[in-house]
Amino acid sequence: MKNFTFQNPVKIIFGKNTIPQLAVEVPQGARTLIIYGGGSIKRNGVYDQVFEALKGRAIFEFPGISANPDFETCLKVIDLIKKENIDFLLAVGGGSVIDATKFIALASQAEGDLWEILTKNKYPEKALPFGTVLTLPATGSEMNSGAVITKAETKEKRVFGTPLVFPKFSILDPETTYTLPTEQIANGVIDTFVHTTEQYLTYPVGGALQDYFAEGILKVLVKNGEQAMKAPENYEVRANLMWASTWGLNGWIAQGVPEDWATHMIGHELTAFYGIDHAQTLAIVLPGLLDVLREEKAEKIIQMGERVFGISDGSRENRIDVTIQTIDSFFRRLGIGTHLSNYGLGKEAVQKVVERMKERGWALGEHHNITSEVVEKILTKQL
Repeated sequence: MKNFTFQNPVKIIFGKNTIPQLAVEVPQGARTLIIYGGGSIKRNGVYDQVFEALKGRAIFEFPGISANPDFETCLKVIDLIKKENIDFLLAVGGGSVIDATKFIALASQAEGDLWEILTKNKYPEKALPFGTVLTLPATGSEMNSGAVITKAETKEKRVFGTPLVFPKFSILDPETTYTLPTEQIANGVIDTFVHTTEQYLTYPVGGALQDYFAEGILKVLVKNGEQAMKAPENYEVRANLMWASTWGLNGWIAQGVPEDWATHMIGHELTAFYGIDHAQTLAIVLPGLLDVLREEKAEKIIQMGERVFGISDGSRENRIDVTIQTIDSFFRRLGIGTHLSNYGLGKEAVQKVVERMKERGWALGEHHNITSEVVEKILTKQL
């Protein structure tokens, strides 16, 4: 196992009827900006619960954060923060809203070209404090210090991370997820699944506890993913999925082990160019990536097949094949296509992503050997 230093200061408030605790968690006297997306939090009652909990406070709001939060909209929020002297932020929604809030919290305290926060890691010395109310479990953003922002003008999707943007608290009430459309449930399950595999399907380093944690998360997703769509108000199922999504990317399973993240980086380009849902791009890329890199990931693929899916018979090659096929089948059973053609895309999409990779000179993966040529092989398998 590799050396590591780890700290995660986020306070988690989990369970039914926990949104009223905002009255305690949001500082008294704060000028609070509530940031959210579309109208879903008004339809499911979360909006009313938030405003009831903060009744009598100095409250402002900014709706309209998109599913792939864009840099340009974040700049508008920053203008509002400066105009109204906002000193606390509250993200109410899923990972996109929380990611946008992280960037806004940081960029509102910065000077100069704010895009350089994303391209050159030029961070200010502080960020505005913020909390979250999670309504769409998927990204784990409610308990980590990373985020992804898209620049709509240039179709660039960029990742950043700094301890300055750990939330002060996150409220997780599984009942807020009851009204989610089935596609969003599926997206959340797949996003968490691939977050976990990015930190697990690499090569063994003796991180037994991390492996068992990761496999536990994957088994929870496999067991509960389809059930959530069939029984939308099953509290136990929703609670387990919500907590699993947080654990998929709260840092614990990444400590002392190698990480990949190539599936995400390739998928980000498909989203940036074509607007495909983030989780859908992951479902496209992961099976092809595992097939192309089957030899260097063989031990962990076989381990996952046995421990998560019960695949223990057959030759080494057969077990790898069946495990990859089982992952692909799981995604498709959730109703998410695993090929570019499922989204009306063909060879031109492959070439567009490959050219972007060449421009950036990226070498991805745990061994930094996933070049643009390897990306072309991966995506060609998924046409």
